[in-house]
Amino acid sequence: MKLSDSFFKKVEKKTNVDKNTILSLAEKLQNNNMKNEDALRDVIKEISVLTGKEVSKEKEDKIINTIMNDKVPDNLDKFVN
Repeated sequence: MKLSDSFFKKVEKKTNVDKNTILSLAEKLQNNNMKNEDALRDVIKEISVLTGKEVSKEKEDKIINTIMNDKVPDNLDKFVN
């Protein structure tokens, strides 16, 4: 899935996390495999710190489950309005 610059601008506006940081996190996941639960948890924690938003254990588990079961929607940009 190729993400547009407008997607990154929406994310940056909502989170104050710039495109380069997002791409760096994505690269970490790619290098560690999206099915590596420990790598996913590390990235979720890093995003939590970067955005200043706490992620509960329940929400973290739900995110992990979604990713591990290939249930991530193709239209992620619609969730960042």
